[in-house]
Amino acid sequence: MTRAALFDVDGTLVDTNYLHVVSWWEAFRQAGHTVPTTAVHQAIGLGSGDLVEHLLGPDRDREQDARISAVHSALYATYFERLAPLEGAADLLRTLSARGWTVVLATSATGFELTSLRAALGADDAIADTASADDVDEGKPAPEPIRHAMELAGASSGETVYVGDSVWDMKAATSASVAAVGLLSGGIPRADLERAGAVEVYSGPADLLSRLDTGVIARIGAAA
Repeated sequence: MTRAALFDVDGTLVDTNYLHVVSWWEAFRQAGHTVPTTAVHQAIGLGSGDLVEHLLGPDRDREQDARISAVHSALYATYFERLAPLEGAADLLRTLSARGWTVVLATSATGFELTSLRAALGADDAIADTASADDVDEGKPAPEPIRHAMELAGASSGETVYVGDSVWDMKAATSASVAAVGLLSGGIPRADLERAGAVEVYSGPADLLSRLDTGVIARIGAAA
């Protein structure tokens, strides 16, 4: 039996969510839009195009979309060399890998951004594969990213757990019939994650690592 542990990266393994919030806020401001940072925060986890659509709506000037996304990317890139992993993140991945789990990252990040995230995380030895936004037609909350990551791992939904920090992560996993584990490290309230489908919620990677022998990960592991 294959056991797959799929992970979001931003806000789940690396402490980046608020850096994204500030970068998006400034990108919108430069384009003439006043978007509250709370609204931006709640949208983090969506792919760039979906995030702009979610925050500005279908009646926006779509000719601005590419420029807004480009400004966000440029601003966020200034943080690449300073990105920091969340406490326990690398140890969590290594422990799961050592226990026979296939670890796959499922993230909207691509290119040098993804390279920088992996460098900050420092756990490439435990990561079997990566499913990025470039690999699917629809990003989270659609189930496609989770299904693609499962295919890479060679696992069924019953053999898989997905760990993320946003409501979009929880909805995507639930739509793919995968057990969704939420982390509070991205700043989203527990109640919001549970309403979106989280079967368990932990404070962060270190908390989940300390409780691997209980909960849904232990149950899937015991069935192997």
